[in-house]
Amino acid sequence: LDPAPPLQASPAKGQPGDFAFLDGHWHIHHLKRRPEGWDRFDGEARCWSILEGAGSVEELMIPARQFSGLGLRLLDREHGVWQDHWVNARSGVMGAPGVAGGFEDGVGLFPSSYQDQEQTVLTMGIWDLIAPGQCRWRQLFSKDAGARWETDWVMHWHRRG
Repeated sequence: LDPAPPLQASPAKGQPGDFAFLDGHWHIHHLKRRPEGWDRFDGEARCWSILEGAGSVEELMIPARQFSGLGLRLLDREHGVWQDHWVNARSGVMGAPGVAGGFEDGVGLFPSSYQDQEQTVLTMGIWDLIAPGQCRWRQLFSKDAGARWETDWVMHWHRRG
């Protein structure tokens, strides 16, 4: 079980450039939880800022899995909230709505939920360990209203060249 950072009652307003740390080319080591244990594989990404920092584009490629996709993060300037959207290259369809979130004390928190049959599952995408040349993204879920969290995906990002 993994701790999830607490959500702030009033998170800091998002600012253009919050995702500028991602700009560039990256090598990514993935750990994805499977029923039989952790699956480990590598990928890469190209990221760039758009719209004067109010947008961020991520092109993710995982050749070993014959997978690619696109992350699009857009800042709602009026409300100061980021929306994180995902497009799987296989479908070409953007998930809507995006996952709303923002940064608090240098950590990006993007909470959401979905229904699994009649059970509400909470999820949290977290950007942390942000430093020059590296960062981490992880995804946690909770099936008990946030009492316990489990990690099901971790991406360790390392800047290339």
